[in-house]
Amino acid sequence: MEALALERKAEQQKELKERIAQLKKERNAIILAHYYQRDEIQEVADFRGDSFLLAQKAASTDADVIVFCGVHFMGESAKILAPNKTVLIPDERAGCPMADMVNVDGLRALKQKHPNAKVVAYINTSAEVKSETDICCTSANAIKVISSVDSDEIIWVPDKNLGDYVSKFTDKKMIIWEGYCNTHDMLTVKDVEEMKAQYPNAQFVVHPECRPEVVKLGDFVGSTTAIIKYCRESDCQEFIVGTEDGTGYQLRLDSPNKKFHFATKYLVCPNMKVNNLKKVVKCLETNQPQIYVPPQVADKARASLERMLQVK
Repeated sequence: MEALALERKAEQQKELKERIAQLKKERNAIILAHYYQRDEIQEVADFRGDSFLLAQKAASTDADVIVFCGVHFMGESAKILAPNKTVLIPDERAGCPMADMVNVDGLRALKQKHPNAKVVAYINTSAEVKSETDICCTSANAIKVISSVDSDEIIWVPDKNLGDYVSKFTDKKMIIWEGYCNTHDMLTVKDVEEMKAQYPNAQFVVHPECRPEVVKLGDFVGSTTAIIKYCRESDCQEFIVGTEDGTGYQLRLDSPNKKFHFATKYLVCPNMKVNNLKKVVKCLETNQPQIYVPPQVADKARASLERMLQVK
């Protein structure tokens, strides 16, 4: 029975993938998928990447339609950078709890308290928050962005763990918001120590959205893209991975002979996993749900994203 069910599922997926390929041609659409998406979504994507790479792709694509397989703030960023494109998200409910931890009123109040500070917002924020921001960043370029800002005082929103990590690379005073990523913040020192005891030859690679005491244990600390690159180029054959488990798709693709153990089974973002192939087909067929950002918000937010893209 189980073999039959698996066979039926494989057949269904094949049909859905063929339909997606056909619809993409008809609509002149591209599919952008974040590394935390389900494997089958990453398989059909034209580009896989982290928030930074996908923002760049959205800004430069010739496609008429962008299907953004990620969470809502990523779709917003794509729409802001490519205002004339149709940006679809397979499931509108794909939110980001960390992005929801900072709001415009709270940020405005903090700006009034620190009038000389410049605001650096992690890309994991709403369009409204970006519109109150001087420059955005991702975990891939946060240190460079902080260095580029012409101010000794930085208001950092919303991720306190990434903020703590970045603060070690600058002399600037950082006023750090109390947000965090539910998924990365779950990883504990105990989890890592248990895995290290189980796999003594493995290196621990960790995302800076994890807690500071967990990040300290890392043999390598970096963004999702940096972790993938490090594992691909490293002589080490075995890794304990401290980031979302969707990253395993690209890790295994790049390094099929290496072993990857996720540091805990809880490194799964439920919001990233709500998208599936059926929803991709449906959004391409119906041209819905579309991402909409009010023009006055988009114009202000665009400036902060474009400044980020200019940082070398």
